[in-house]
Amino acid sequence: MSQSFAAARTTAGQAAELVLAGDLDNPARLTVPDLLGWPQHRAEVAFECATSGIQYHRFTGPLLHDVLMDAGPVFDPARRKDRLRFLIAVRGTDGHHALLSWAEIDPDFGRAPVLLAVTLDDTGLDLAGPQLVLPQDRCGARYISGIEAIHVDGGYRAWG
Repeated sequence: MSQSFAAARTTAGQAAELVLAGDLDNPARLTVPDLLGWPQHRAEVAFECATSGIQYHRFTGPLLHDVLMDAGPVFDPARRKDRLRFLIAVRGTDGHHALLSWAEIDPDFGRAPVLLAVTLDDTGLDLAGPQLVLPQDRCGARYISGIEAIHVDGGYRAWG
């Protein structure tokens, strides 16, 4: 069952919010409670942190792909594989940011199980905000805590 963006807009403001913006038919402001409306996935991860060594954690949350698909990325159906030109920029409240390609999370291509985590080691992230989790990454640099914005950009054009 997918989340209703209309319902999400009415619950925002009670906890940390993330803004979904960019080339989307249904931009939204979402909280951790809103993200519970999507199917939840669990990831047990180990990643290397430059400041504190190897970290082991458990996360739960919806797939980034599911949430973004419900936001309606404006793919051009007349252009074959148009979604491959889309980029996803994620920014945390601390200024940390990461960039992903749509192909990484698309089930027809990379199928990476990237999460918007709502729990960390069974503790809710309602006040801190969701965390970007990339179970396939060995390095923790793209794990973004306290996500405040996700921007989907289809403006990239091929050379020539």
